[in-house]
Amino acid sequence: MSTLSPTNTSEPVPPPAWLADNVARVRERIAEAALRAGRQPGDVRLVGVTKTHPAELVIAAARLGLRDFGENRVQEAAAKIPVVNAALASPPTWHLVGTLQRNKVKAALSLFAIIQSVDSVRLAETISRLAHDEPFPVLLEVYLGGDPTRPGFRPAELTAAVERIVALPGLRIQGLMTVAPLGLAERETRACFARLRELRDRLATQFPRADWRELSMGMTDDFPLAIAEGATCVRIGRALFGERLSC
Repeated sequence: MSTLSPTNTSEPVPPPAWLADNVARVRERIAEAALRAGRQPGDVRLVGVTKTHPAELVIAAARLGLRDFGENRVQEAAAKIPVVNAALASPPTWHLVGTLQRNKVKAALSLFAIIQSVDSVRLAETISRLAHDEPFPVLLEVYLGGDPTRPGFRPAELTAAVERIVALPGLRIQGLMTVAPLGLAERETRACFARLRELRDRLATQFPRADWRELSMGMTDDFPLAIAEGATCVRIGRALFGERLSC
């Protein structure tokens, strides 16, 4: 569904009707979830996750008003982001939402405005060493499930890790990010998001010098639950762009 015909991306092309419908539907669901939770829809940032989808589709989504996009892989982003930015009068904000290898930090810093997936002290140290000019915004990825292979800080190690990271120059913590474990019941998924909020609130008390404004949680299948528990950023791919294309 996300394939577009080849086009000169320097010339405006009307977005496909299905994409306009998807964007409108997702925005409506975000607004409804926010209002049910006693919040304002504008308090929730929509990040369109564009992994495997072509630059033309991202450009079309930007022309529908999306201002934030997320990519999972630095290599794919390096080919896509310049094309998108060159086609738009006002380039969007790019978020790295996938796992980042330390040998790709330098490239990531040149492509993205924020890295949402800092999952180790060693990665934070590498960003600190390579960042230039203003401190680079990051979110700390937390994993709240039981799979030992999944990336992310575990709650028990978070305080000690943050104590080391906040002392590093060159980066600025702006909050926490999580991906809910697969296969949970709705009640358990919501509890996971509530737990991330509680961790953020505790860290804000322990480390008031850091900026803990962001809670990035919620994807296509569970973002209304995340908004109910205080998400400030939801990362939506499939509900906007359809199924991922084969790599």
